[in-house]
Amino acid sequence: MRNLRVLFMGTPDFAVESLRKLYNESYNIVGVITSQDKKAGRGLKLKQSPVKKFALEKRLTVLQPQNLKHPEFIENIKALNANIFVVVAFRMLPEIVWRMPQFGTLNLHASLLPQYRGAAPINWAIINGETETGITTFYIEQKIDTGNILLQEKIKILPNETAGTLHDKLMFSGAKLLHKTLQNIAHESITPLNQNNLIKEGNTLKKAPKIFKPDCEINWNNSLKEIYNFIRGLSPYPTAWTKLTNAEKSFTLKIFSIKMVNTEHAHQIPSIISDGKKHLHIAVCGGLIDIQELQLEGKKRMYVEEFLRGFPVSNYKVK
Repeated sequence: MRNLRVLFMGTPDFAVESLRKLYNESYNIVGVITSQDKKAGRGLKLKQSPVKKFALEKRLTVLQPQNLKHPEFIENIKALNANIFVVVAFRMLPEIVWRMPQFGTLNLHASLLPQYRGAAPINWAIINGETETGITTFYIEQKIDTGNILLQEKIKILPNETAGTLHDKLMFSGAKLLHKTLQNIAHESITPLNQNNLIKEGNTLKKAPKIFKPDCEINWNNSLKEIYNFIRGLSPYPTAWTKLTNAEKSFTLKIFSIKMVNTEHAHQIPSIISDGKKHLHIAVCGGLIDIQELQLEGKKRMYVEEFLRGFPVSNYKVK
């Protein structure tokens, strides 16, 4: 049995659960690499990454390099004498780093590779209306998310799933799959699978590129189902948005939670339908979008009833 000396790399909450699992299973974690502290909030105080906070609580060695190719950083990780690197939600690694450990560098990815390679697989799976996704552990190679697969697990996407709820499901399942993968590597009982073997002729590979704010604007001319998938696929982050406008003003409105109303209607598309008290609907092709939670520019996130008490929505249109 191999004696694994693990160097863990990660930054957000998604990575913390994997690090916690490895720590609780008594892996020999020789070091943790995470992003540098960033200024945040009104006071611009330095904020530690979730992974750094956990690592410091457990008194693990933490490195926060600015340049992953810097000779000093390379020497620092060599000195840790790790024989396997584990990457969960971290930066793209230079070859000089991922080729270093004896037993390779493995990554946890929130999709069933080779589908949804890229930075935002959770969001895109929901936006595209998938009913199933999963998690994959694989060895890192030069091209992003293309390395040999170690293990995979399928996860159902529920009809009302959001990016937030799916994130948490994959986060916990991913931590368990990572533990299982390392156990198999330690016992030399795993055979890596080339991703090309999973690419069937005629099948299109769906991508998961990073999502920027302009990409999150709602197109109200799309179908009811497309808009529903789009909004829940971006909730709670980075969040779908639209513009409320009249002849004098324009406000950005973020939308977090909605319901679909499948109904025929004769309303102009798109148009606002509201009683000004309890409901706010947007008429679209195929039915109505029933908005539940939203956030007006400069205001807090709130339920629609609270929003309607303070905003004369009947005077506005959606753009």
